[in-house]
Amino acid sequence: MNGNTARPAEERGEDAAASLEAEAPSRLDRRLGTKEAVVLGLGSMIGAGVFVAFAPAAQAAGAGLLLGLAIAGGIAYCNARSSARLAALYPESGGTYVYGRRRLGELWGYLAGWGFVVGKLASCAAMALTFGHYAAPSVARPLAVAATLALTAVNFRGIGKTAALTRAIVAIVLATLATFVVAALLGGTATAGNISPLHGTSAWGVLRAAGFLFFAFAGYARIATLGEEVADPRRTIPRAIPLALAVTLVVYAAVALAALAAAGSDVLAASAAPLRAALEVGSLRRAAPVVRIGAAVASLGVLLSLLAGVSRTAFAMAANGHLPRALAAVHARSRVPYRAELAAAAVVVTVVSVADVRSAIGFSSFCVLVYYAIANASALTLRGGTGPSAAAVLGGSGCLLLAFALPLRSIVEGSAVIAAGLIVFGIQRSLRRRGVAGRR
Repeated sequence: MNGNTARPAEERGEDAAASLEAEAPSRLDRRLGTKEAVVLGLGSMIGAGVFVAFAPAAQAAGAGLLLGLAIAGGIAYCNARSSARLAALYPESGGTYVYGRRRLGELWGYLAGWGFVVGKLASCAAMALTFGHYAAPSVARPLAVAATLALTAVNFRGIGKTAALTRAIVAIVLATLATFVVAALLGGTATAGNISPLHGTSAWGVLRAAGFLFFAFAGYARIATLGEEVADPRRTIPRAIPLALAVTLVVYAAVALAALAAAGSDVLAASAAPLRAALEVGSLRRAAPVVRIGAAVASLGVLLSLLAGVSRTAFAMAANGHLPRALAAVHARSRVPYRAELAAAAVVVTVVSVADVRSAIGFSSFCVLVYYAIANASALTLRGGTGPSAAAVLGGSGCLLLAFALPLRSIVEGSAVIAAGLIVFGIQRSLRRRGVAGRR
């Protein structure tokens, strides 16, 4: 008896389904190899979050933000394992929206997609405004609008152009962060006393810090969201997601240690630009403009990736009738969901023109944590596979714990978004049933 026939028929059926999914023709252009996928993941994570998220994390946990970083990274790793397995099985645009529908049912997939689209549109607006305020505060809104339109034009030209620009942005941001680490450690104020003992730390504060810092990790699933544009997804996605996450965790750990050692948690907590504040206390404060430029470029990288991710999820939801079906159109030449991209850009431009949502970190974190909790619940339904279900259990429970460790305002706003999604889903289902009844 060979190895295949010895395995339960249910597991063999799942493998066969996976093979059919991966080999099915894509509606979009499969151009991303492992290198490009890793770069897009890095561009989504090593972005503006690292320049701002340390402030609320330090306020919540003091030097214990290091523990929060480790917790956020561990939960992100568990989520990455779950997302990689699911993305290899269902290499389609939409990420957890697809996995939830396939594994848990229509409602759970819808809630994942709804939370992702609404939360990430707010993040898009926040990143656009972050760029504007770093580049030229006096004209922040016009710059935010211009950046959104310019990056939408890049995405409009195809995923290859998006990956190429992201590669350049990631190189600049990594160079900026390396400059920061060197300047912070050599500025004359670095001391181990700012790190140990972990003063100002409480268990609940550490969890809240982890919730804020998860915001800076959340982009790794962009690789899965773009699954329909990844070449050989069954091999590429499981490699690219953990690799991008590992590089990001190493970079964040180095930056956090340098910032705390140079300035201490009180200085970081008191500043809206914690990395710049960490340099200004030392003798190498002349490097501070480098951080400012790096933050502006990083926010562009995150905005570029977010616009691509949101449009792909909107595209998938539209193809299933959960958003207007017109958004499911694919451009004949560039093979991108161009109407979904234009719609996302229009929403972001409208929001940044009238509101200031740079404080949306907590709200966005709540929505994204719920999104990944659904991803882990979907992964729990898998049988066999390459990874233990323990990762899905830890990832799912960790996401829910961090979500409800966030400030009350973030929880209320995020819960309101989910509740609104339930109402819209109910209305859509009712209209579909009436339509079916009418045709009879």
